[in-house]
Amino acid sequence: MTASDHPQHVAAAPAAAPDSPAHPEVVLAEDSLADRVLSVGLWGAGLAWLAPMMALQMTLHRSVGPERIQWLERLYTRGQVLLTGSRWRSVVDPAIDPARPYMFLQNHVNHLDHCTMYGATSHFKQGVELADHFSYPIYGAFMRSRGTVPVHRTSPRDFFRLRDDMAQVFERGQSLLVFPEGTRTLTGKLGTLQPGVFRIAQELGAPIVPVTVTGMYRVMRKGSLLIRPGYDVTVYCDAPIETQGTGRRDLPAIVEKVRSVMTLRLDAYWEQSEPRPRWRRR
Repeated sequence: MTASDHPQHVAAAPAAAPDSPAHPEVVLAEDSLADRVLSVGLWGAGLAWLAPMMALQMTLHRSVGPERIQWLERLYTRGQVLLTGSRWRSVVDPAIDPARPYMFLQNHVNHLDHCTMYGATSHFKQGVELADHFSYPIYGAFMRSRGTVPVHRTSPRDFFRLRDDMAQVFERGQSLLVFPEGTRTLTGKLGTLQPGVFRIAQELGAPIVPVTVTGMYRVMRKGSLLIRPGYDVTVYCDAPIETQGTGRRDLPAIVEKVRSVMTLRLDAYWEQSEPRPRWRRR
């Protein structure tokens, strides 16, 4: 059994401690020669796992459909995270209904974000990615075969195109996994949340689940090719936020509620986490 089979449950995001800084400092360990050597090995193991698993999934996507191979997708994503040398767990709010589709909004850290989060709940989650990513070798073909929703940024009409594509996913009873910052963090903190995806959630009446991943910024981050093993990675899926019956005037409050939940999780992590990996601690 993995942590996703028996997730911990939590009622709410933590409250900020009265004497804690509003935005704790991000402290990172210095990279050593050992880190570089380990990283090369982990990259090799990760790519050796990724290539055949993606090829197998693409074959099955075409023959039986992605919805019927969830066991394989969960095996692939969990394996990909384990091969970074990380210890993974999920903390899922009990209000999240396994039978109900949601819009999962996750903080954006690195290229393994979808792997990190996917096994946290039992939902089939369709991805939403920039159309440019569909040109990537192997990965682009994988996204097309799975039905990933492309995000175009060439004209004002693209918003309505994206909304219609996302609506089709919900009509099939599937959930969506979206990164509302639109880009990977450069600081380990939450960036600006783009309002467009919140507008779409409102128009579809889709409940939003704030998803905060902690620890992954220490493992692998934008601007560095190193994989740094030995850290604890936690996926927090907090209580759903309803959008049904809300309007434009309610949009800022919904965005702020999601931002607050994610920020509290990240700030609590940076206040308490050890900057060195487990194997370098005394």
